[in-house]
Amino acid sequence: MNNLLMEVENEIAVVTINRPKSLNALNSETLAELNTCLAEIEGRTDIKVVILTGSGSKSFVAGADISEMVNATPAEGRAMGLLAREAFGRLENMPQVTIAAVNGFALGGGCEISMACDIRVAAENAKFAQPECGLGILPGFGGTQRLARLVGKGRAKEMIFTCDMIDAQDAYRIGLANHVVPQEELLDYCKAMAGRIMKNAPYAVSLAKQVINSGADMDLDNGLKLEANIFGLSFSTEDKKEGMTAFLEKRKEKHFIGK
Repeated sequence: MNNLLMEVENEIAVVTINRPKSLNALNSETLAELNTCLAEIEGRTDIKVVILTGSGSKSFVAGADISEMVNATPAEGRAMGLLAREAFGRLENMPQVTIAAVNGFALGGGCEISMACDIRVAAENAKFAQPECGLGILPGFGGTQRLARLVGKGRAKEMIFTCDMIDAQDAYRIGLANHVVPQEELLDYCKAMAGRIMKNAPYAVSLAKQVINSGADMDLDNGLKLEANIFGLSFSTEDKKEGMTAFLEKRKEKHFIGK
């Protein structure tokens, strides 16, 4: 991979977008590489959590690569949007839990890729924005859809219409960031969170992610029906037997097998 780095340790994959000269901006090649990388991770049972970050200390992802887009035709712009849709959709729906370690600027496509992750942890120097309207376009990597779902339509419209940049604390206040931590502690914090997640039954976590994502687009009644069905499914697993038996036997150790 030319634009990504991946390290796997203790069932955690750290995927780093590595284009420091362009502040980790997303071009088509990077989006394609990300999609391929995530497709590989999806099929690996030795990876339970994915932490996505950017190289360096200044920028998470500074947006889509303007140098690629400046002369793009409408068809090329749409193709780039669809490429991002595929990669970000995979990030959003893969069975592993995904955490965005936002270590600086998360602008445009950077804000959008963070929103495709399950959880966002921001460094104190992080900045979020959707500045596309100032460039004569609109968010095209999911910003008009995921931002409104996360922070509400009013705040999403304000961010997109004004192109205003918000800091990490404001992102936390409106629900765009789950936590704000010192930059030097960011990856360790995300890995510690990953460790807490991985103490639980991985198949149950994956099912819960599926129900939350699917139910978000349903009315409450159908969402509750979906939950009841998947809740019942979870009773068929070895992990359910182990988890409940360990609880009743007051055992500290649970040996979940992921099925």
